[in-house]
Amino acid sequence: MQIKELEQELGSELFERSAREVKLTPFGQSFALRVRDILRAVDELGEFARASRESFLTRLRIGIIPTIAPYLLPAIINDLNETFAGIQIEVRETQTGKLVHELAQGQLDMAIVALPVSEPSLTELELFSEEFVLVRRHEDGDKPVPEREALREMRLLLLEEGHCFRDQALSFCKVGPARPREIMEGSSLSTLVQMVGAGIGVTLIPEMAVPVETRSAHVSISRFPSPQPSRTIGMVWRNSTPMARQLQEVGEAVRRSAETMRQQYGGG
Repeated sequence: MQIKELEQELGSELFERSAREVKLTPFGQSFALRVRDILRAVDELGEFARASRESFLTRLRIGIIPTIAPYLLPAIINDLNETFAGIQIEVRETQTGKLVHELAQGQLDMAIVALPVSEPSLTELELFSEEFVLVRRHEDGDKPVPEREALREMRLLLLEEGHCFRDQALSFCKVGPARPREIMEGSSLSTLVQMVGAGIGVTLIPEMAVPVETRSAHVSISRFPSPQPSRTIGMVWRNSTPMARQLQEVGEAVRRSAETMRQQYGGG
């Protein structure tokens, strides 16, 4: 009834209705985009008021990609709870493209991703870099580490399309889209490592994943010779957010969490 009243006030229909479905009209689609912008602006006004009256965060909506979340998130949550007493943390784990979209829509305050994102509307803060390691069968641990060109001839296990780590691994191995038969896909790094342990192929994982993913897998870990493949991890947030100062503090807490974790597993 409220929608019908709005349509009458606007003088145009927002929805096309049939017996089986309801969908936005072309006018409704344009209208929805403008409404989202208005709602985001209203949300940022609330953030501005909150930031002006509080010297610390009470609520933080974090986005994080799947190749970071299981390894870094526990330490982050612990350190943020210590740094910002009473903070309410909400976590969203998904791929970079979705996180960037949800940031733009005001559904997230910040996201932890692999940089660069190269989105003009977002501020990027570098946190740390980490190397990729080669995961092979346990029996192959004493063999020389293959050159990147040789990896192209092996059965390479990679994450599904959409994961930035997949693209980074393909770039290092110089594998183009024309070699699908030699590549097998998994939905998580854990799945890939277990497949390697079963003798199916080889894979690359970020060094932060090694302690967790190798606990129950019969595999060997090898480092590549210099220059080693690596990625830069960072935080991103909207340029327009009034929480920028607090988010800088969050970035420092995340950096400390990562450094502590890296020292524990012997990372660089």
